[in-house]
Amino acid sequence: MQFAVDRRSFLKSSTAFTISCSLPYGAAADATEKASLEAEFLQRSSVGTFVRLDLTTDRLTLVNPPRAQKRYSPASTFKIANSLIAIETGTVEGPGEIIPWDGKPALMKEWERDMTLADAIRVSNVPAYQAIARRIGLKAYEDWLERLGYGNANPGRIVDRFWLDGTLTISAIEQTSFLAALALEELPMSKPTQAAVKGMLLQEERHGRRLYAKTGWQRSASPQIGWWVGWVEGNDRIDTFALNVDLASESELGKRQEIGRAILGRLGLFAG
Repeated sequence: MQFAVDRRSFLKSSTAFTISCSLPYGAAADATEKASLEAEFLQRSSVGTFVRLDLTTDRLTLVNPPRAQKRYSPASTFKIANSLIAIETGTVEGPGEIIPWDGKPALMKEWERDMTLADAIRVSNVPAYQAIARRIGLKAYEDWLERLGYGNANPGRIVDRFWLDGTLTISAIEQTSFLAALALEELPMSKPTQAAVKGMLLQEERHGRRLYAKTGWQRSASPQIGWWVGWVEGNDRIDTFALNVDLASESELGKRQEIGRAILGRLGLFAG
């Protein structure tokens, strides 16, 4: 399904974005494309949604429109906004600042070391970002989440858990609007901050197109929720995207990028 959206006015509001799911596809080609995108979920026996926002036309392409509007915990995709807030507030100087390991056993062995902010987002180091969150404080989050129009903008009362436990929630559609503003460096914060975080999200470059992305995994939900969000830019266009999918266990984490990359390929945005 495709339709136009005013992403600029949407970004200014943290209210839910309501879409009529009965809108017609408009052309046979749209229905064919929709079926081919849905097939990437179906052939893997997966339930989820995929949203693409074309910044050239401000048009959305949706798989499973009702789910695209539903808010979930952003999990580690919040490391994008968290990095922006940390740098903009001066809590962290930039991608090269060392975040010390607290010496405690971690869920992932690769987290058990000192590392830069850039490395911490690359390996999705939860304890490192929790330490940063405690330095930022709830008051700053309340302010910045509202200014960024990030989902329900609610950090709750536990400063180092709110993006993991469901207090803060965001929809796939809202993710694409937030990422659009970052890709264009139109967020209400400094250009250097936005450029620094964009650099940390770059995954690969191919045929003149650059892929920026971040994964997320809400383990506490039932079913668990997997995220893959980001954007593709180059050749005079930018397309943001957000995927979330139900996961039975950690063994299914690979579905996030597997399905997402397959859909990006079907849309002709990024091959491989």
